[in-house]
Amino acid sequence: MDMELDHPVIASELKDEMEVLMDDLAVPTAVLVSVDNANGVKTSTSGSNNSADHNDLPPGVEASVPWLQDPSPSEKPPGTGTSTFPVQDEKVSASSSKAQSSSIVKKEEEMDEVLRKLMYFKQFDTVAPSKDWSKKIQDEWKILERNLPETIFVRVYESRMDLLRAVIIGSSGTPYHDGLFVFDAVFPATYPNEPPMVHYHSSGFRLNPNLYECGKVCLSLLNTWSGGRDEMWLPKKSTMLQVLVSIQALILNAEPFFNEPGFDKTYRGSEGKKKAKEYSEDIFIKSLKKMMYTIRNPPQHFEDLVAGHFRVSALDIMTACKAYADGAEVGCDVKKWLEEGDNALKTGSSNFKTEVAKIMRPLVKYFINNGSKDCEKFQS
Repeated sequence: MDMELDHPVIASELKDEMEVLMDDLAVPTAVLVSVDNANGVKTSTSGSNNSADHNDLPPGVEASVPWLQDPSPSEKPPGTGTSTFPVQDEKVSASSSKAQSSSIVKKEEEMDEVLRKLMYFKQFDTVAPSKDWSKKIQDEWKILERNLPETIFVRVYESRMDLLRAVIIGSSGTPYHDGLFVFDAVFPATYPNEPPMVHYHSSGFRLNPNLYECGKVCLSLLNTWSGGRDEMWLPKKSTMLQVLVSIQALILNAEPFFNEPGFDKTYRGSEGKKKAKEYSEDIFIKSLKKMMYTIRNPPQHFEDLVAGHFRVSALDIMTACKAYADGAEVGCDVKKWLEEGDNALKTGSSNFKTEVAKIMRPLVKYFINNGSKDCEKFQS
């Protein structure tokens, strides 16, 4: 006959028997049996679920103790039964561990190399350019030495191969004629993949839309201005000689007014010519002022050039100034204009003629002090 589990006395006796059974089975986890409003026995477990022979338990108890039931294959606790992992996964795991270990060792070796370099890193040291770079600069020197035009002078420095200084004489027929214009160039470590960086010594005068007072030079060949593909710097083709010749021909030209972007399209015909003439007149006055500054402050390593050039050119400069003051157009063939006499075309503005006459007085003094003997007639 089945036990009446809802009877208080029977439930108490059953609890005692369960505790004895648990001790006999040496189950480390306690099984708590309680009576819930006389509705039967409830159990709860914690820890490991050890299985044991439960044939001797009172009927009905097995259903109330889940850990006494045989688990289904899907419910078997971890670590029991046959492994379902294939052997190749174990090999992959071992290989992965080996690769990871190798990577760690490599990183440690790299770290050791970094620390070694840090240990021997000097607080002060000298550096030398690469041989390829040095050879390229020397090749540039040879090109310049063999091909420089008569109106461009260059100085380079064996101890500073990255530096170059050039003086360009303004061409006849331009408002820059007979002036000296100084440029410094720096060859970067990436040369010739990158163009040289060029600085213009403005002396505080803005003489061209492409030459800034700060020294910036706008030129497609230097990649400082837009242009077609063939106009930009080409690492395997472009040279420093091309840069200097381009500055002289394309920047210091006869009509610098049109160097301003868009002016060649905005100002056309007679209006464009008038604007260009006025701009050239203003540029020439500034160029004369720059001549006096250059005589007073000759660029280093070009002192002899400055003194000799202005001594030789002083008469031509003063003769041109006199012709401009009389109405000749800036940049014209002064000798031919003088030969025409009264028939010569006089297009100079009244303001320009006044400015030229005014600046001739201090200019001739500079030339005389510089040693010119044939300029006294311009003092009056």
